[in-house]
Amino acid sequence: MTINTIGIVGAGQMGNGIAHVMALAGYEVLLTDISSDALDASVALIDKNLDRQVSREKISLAEKNAAMKNITTTLALSDLGATDLVIEAATEREKIKQSIFDELLPHLQPHTILTSNTSSISITRLASRTDRPEKFMGFHFMNPVPVMKLVELIRGIATDEPTFKACHEVVERLGKTSASAEDFPGFIVNRILMPMINEAVYTLYEGVGNVSSIDSSMRLGANHPMGPLELADFIGLDTCLAIMNVLHDGLADTKYRPCPLLTKYVEAGWLGRKTGRGFYDYRGDEPVATR
Repeated sequence: MTINTIGIVGAGQMGNGIAHVMALAGYEVLLTDISSDALDASVALIDKNLDRQVSREKISLAEKNAAMKNITTTLALSDLGATDLVIEAATEREKIKQSIFDELLPHLQPHTILTSNTSSISITRLASRTDRPEKFMGFHFMNPVPVMKLVELIRGIATDEPTFKACHEVVERLGKTSASAEDFPGFIVNRILMPMINEAVYTLYEGVGNVSSIDSSMRLGANHPMGPLELADFIGLDTCLAIMNVLHDGLADTKYRPCPLLTKYVEAGWLGRKTGRGFYDYRGDEPVATR
């Protein structure tokens, strides 16, 4: 099937990035959220980020204007039923994602493909509760979406080949690279990345090094562009903890046990950049390590 229209659920960090790249690639995008303020903020951010690309001569002004015209917003989730492909990019909580699909199902066209941008939740389980498990798969973008070149495509046990091919073609049109992953906890990227971040938190928890020394060691000693604790703050400590819990519960291996210090930061509401504090304090002119 040919995909022309794309519905995106959630106007947060991931949703607005997905809308950005889809609109720039020429797709008609319908973006929804439960908050009109979130939708307005998302469109304003996309406009700002496209302007940055124009200033850096990555795209032309005409391409930027065309992309903005491709984006429409709505508060009614049911409006997305008319699209060819739906990408759910809501909070990383299975009950929330399931309620979104439950509300969407009565309004979908027979050919509409359902996907989730989940970073770790079982695609097979999400798909099994819909009326179209064969047209359901994982469509996992990396953050920040306009910059990162990889998209993980995750088949559930029932996902059919036409659905996979259609999503693969979308990734190619975006100019990104797809990695085909099997439906196991964390898929590929987070199965490897999150335990590394969790181990960095354990290294801090056990006093082996402080925040600055851990991050500088990995930047300079392993040539990582960003230290693991800085990266955790960027991702969101609540998201990191949620993924570690999925790995721990789904694989039943103690090596995936979330570090108690990570749990403590989340309990404190210190979730990273989005709340102003995490492993670094971002409320001043420069980030300052909190430990």
